[in-house]
Amino acid sequence: MDTSQKHFIHTDFLLESKEAKELYHNYAASLPIIDYHNHLSPEAIANNTSYNNITKLWLADDHYKWRAMRALGINERFITGDASDKDKFIKFAEAMPYMLRNPLYHWTHLELSRYFGIKEQLSLKNAEAVYEETSALAQTKEYSTQSLLEKMNVEMLCTTEDPIDSLQHHTFLAKSDFNTKVNTAFRPDKSLFINGSAYNTYIDQLEEASNCSIDTYEDLCVALEKQMEYFHSKGCRLSDHGLEYIPFQLTDQKEIDRIFRAKRSGENVSPIESEQFQTALLIFLGKEYSKLGWVQQFHLGAMRNNNTRMLNKMGPDSGWDSIGDYSIAFGLSRYLDLLDSTDQLSKTILYNLNPADNEIMATMIGNFNDGSAKGKIQWGSGWWFMDQLDGMSNQINTLSNMGLISCFIGMLTDSRSFLSFPRHEYFRRLLCNIFGQEMEKGLLPNDLKWVGKIISDICYYNAKEYFKY
Repeated sequence: MDTSQKHFIHTDFLLESKEAKELYHNYAASLPIIDYHNHLSPEAIANNTSYNNITKLWLADDHYKWRAMRALGINERFITGDASDKDKFIKFAEAMPYMLRNPLYHWTHLELSRYFGIKEQLSLKNAEAVYEETSALAQTKEYSTQSLLEKMNVEMLCTTEDPIDSLQHHTFLAKSDFNTKVNTAFRPDKSLFINGSAYNTYIDQLEEASNCSIDTYEDLCVALEKQMEYFHSKGCRLSDHGLEYIPFQLTDQKEIDRIFRAKRSGENVSPIESEQFQTALLIFLGKEYSKLGWVQQFHLGAMRNNNTRMLNKMGPDSGWDSIGDYSIAFGLSRYLDLLDSTDQLSKTILYNLNPADNEIMATMIGNFNDGSAKGKIQWGSGWWFMDQLDGMSNQINTLSNMGLISCFIGMLTDSRSFLSFPRHEYFRRLLCNIFGQEMEKGLLPNDLKWVGKIISDICYYNAKEYFKY
């Protein structure tokens, strides 16, 4: 037996045909990574942070792992609580053998292998040894945040910041000699959620950041425009929104101003008023993105903060979110069409969390591809609960059937972890396997050079052309 094949994560992991192996190893494996959407800490990158142990580096911000551990009945003390970092890791390791067929099982072992050279499966049996080995490495210069990004050949990454962010860390990085380009995406969601209890507090913060008084809807637009110009001056070329769905309830500017003034004076805003306000502000923002030449992104369909008791204890983004069943087609279509009608629709990437919306997304993008740019409107890669083998396969196959997979801009991590970049490898192996299987079956031509070009484009070159960073 080939010694390269004896481990679980072996050289040809996920590659089930001769063609798939050739495509991956010759056309995908060595390409740089463009990670155009994630939630990494720019401060940690700027400071070139090293971590005291593997728990702080690997488990501390990962709600995927937290949900799995909770499902196994592990006490919260060993997940986000006051247990020692070592004990938290040992509990995670003990749980790992029970995560078979969850994507965490593949991700975990890919990450242990690619970053630390650890080939055996993680379990209680080797937990302490793995903890000591990885923690010792984590503290070294070779495992600082910048070193980890360079180790994975990350050419560009894009973090996600609120309009009130100073971007001081991005400014520092832009002037540094760090080889990875670190960009930001403008995420103004808090300015949209007018029915939230903390909305006025946020607008007060936006006032301070923009140095603008915000008493009217026009004031709000001026402040956001000012922050967009500031982000643009710092190299920002992307925006991002995380919404349940895109509302489309048109009304006149006078009514929008009345709604905003009412909220600022402490009055409640009705659901229909909230949708009217959000519609108006999204249209304003979309036109501004077009003016600046930005790419806009919409992550649609998450039902967040389902568990009120745990939300109150732990706050958002701690593992209490799931897939929603919102109706997304109408509002999305009307929004894109309104911007397109005045030729103010910028490049757009759409992500759905509910797989029931796959065909909607695959066909929606074709409505607004006008020949002005290759793949102008993109259906983004499988996101969150969908960035696993079935989810990514379904996305790839549906896009192939109803659009052009050759225009696809590929994978992203959407992660808070500096050890998550093997997800790009995971995607590339899956992609090559799909194409390789169809070559083997005669469904694609046996032309490795041409098919390999398509693979390379999807994995790297399409994104490089699309973002023009």
